[in-house]
Amino acid sequence: MSFKNQYIQDLYNQVVKRNAGEPEFHQAVREVLESLEPVLEVHPEYITSGVMARLVEPDRIIKFRVPWVDDHGVVQVNRGFRIQFNKAIGPYKGGLRFHPSVYEGIIKFLGFEQIFKNSLTGLPIGGAKGGSDFDPKGKSDAEVMRFCQSFMTELCKHIAADTDVPAGDIGVGAREIGFLYGQYSRIRNEFSGVLTGKGLTYGGSLARTEATGYGLCYFTEEMLNDHGTSFKGKTVVISGSGNVAIYACQKATQLGAKVVTMSDSNGYIYDKNGIDLDLIKQIKEKERKRIKEYVNYHADAEYHEGCKGVWTVKCDIALPCATQNELDLEDAKILVANGVMAVSEGANMPSTIEATQYFINNNVLFGPAKAANAGGVATSALEMSQNSMRYSWTFEEVDQKLHNIMINIYHNASSAAKRFGLEGNLVAGANIAGFLKVADAMYAEGVV
Repeated sequence: MSFKNQYIQDLYNQVVKRNAGEPEFHQAVREVLESLEPVLEVHPEYITSGVMARLVEPDRIIKFRVPWVDDHGVVQVNRGFRIQFNKAIGPYKGGLRFHPSVYEGIIKFLGFEQIFKNSLTGLPIGGAKGGSDFDPKGKSDAEVMRFCQSFMTELCKHIAADTDVPAGDIGVGAREIGFLYGQYSRIRNEFSGVLTGKGLTYGGSLARTEATGYGLCYFTEEMLNDHGTSFKGKTVVISGSGNVAIYACQKATQLGAKVVTMSDSNGYIYDKNGIDLDLIKQIKEKERKRIKEYVNYHADAEYHEGCKGVWTVKCDIALPCATQNELDLEDAKILVANGVMAVSEGANMPSTIEATQYFINNNVLFGPAKAANAGGVATSALEMSQNSMRYSWTFEEVDQKLHNIMINIYHNASSAAKRFGLEGNLVAGANIAGFLKVADAMYAEGVV
């Protein structure tokens, strides 16, 4: 990998050397540094003041053992992580991911991305991420509770409402947040907005469940509107069947599109008549079963083993909402050949760098994750505001604030790209717009 700016090249090489064996983190840093080269030509003070060198190094990495007892009385041991990356513009904010794939590099990549995503919301929140290699799938509620209590017993030493406010992510839903919050409240003897995604009976916000998926569609709709079109009458392919995918499907359908696919880690379904979302919710949220059950209820639907094939389905709009690097260059070529006009990322970094560049080079409207899926953390910040005020907004009030935030994110990213000679490149625009706010704060605060 070579950059035009020698300082950036040396900085990237240092990141790779210091963080060996962490390709996801390397990828995230590379994408951001590529975008910032034209900015640093205009603002060399970000280099001379050490802003760039500090930006790629976390404030702190917290790593701990999580012992817990399963239902058979056997002691299990997992690893827990919290990486507090940057708090220049506000308290650390970012989700917790419970999944077997979690290791330090994944959390580092997610925390780094969170810096810029949080900045883009316009709200005062810094970047962090955390999680564990614990797999909640197949565990009883009692096992999940015991794990969450052990995890929070250590994590509670490092978080607080004005210090670090975690939320949910893959594997951390309403059940897990409840157990985590209960343990925090018990140990710290306080009721505060230290976690977001909470239940409505103990400080949660209306519209938080829907926020990431809705926000993805609000961003995409504004991107489409800016180019003279909309979701109306379009065919949409969605990957994933978790929270983001479900509510992206719901909002895209409300905006007049027909969603024809969803997937899980085993395979994908194709329903030419449009996805029956109520059935998906029943299968995935209530019964916690695999998505292949869908075809037992809809004879016209098809189930295909393996997830890659989802991108071969012809569509106007693609919304990858499953996991990182699920969409590669081969998939991008198939989508473009099939006439895709827009791709927006609901998951974190679901497209490889090569796929992203192919979309941009072929004039596909492309909404990068840190902009397009920022609705979840934006609404989490709105939950923090409500907790601070001891007040709750209506669903409609939160949804309207979310809608406005996503519209502003699109236009700020678009304007930043144009300002630095990269018009139409929302990847660069989102990185630049997110960076400038954080960099100015770091510069003003001195070397800390």
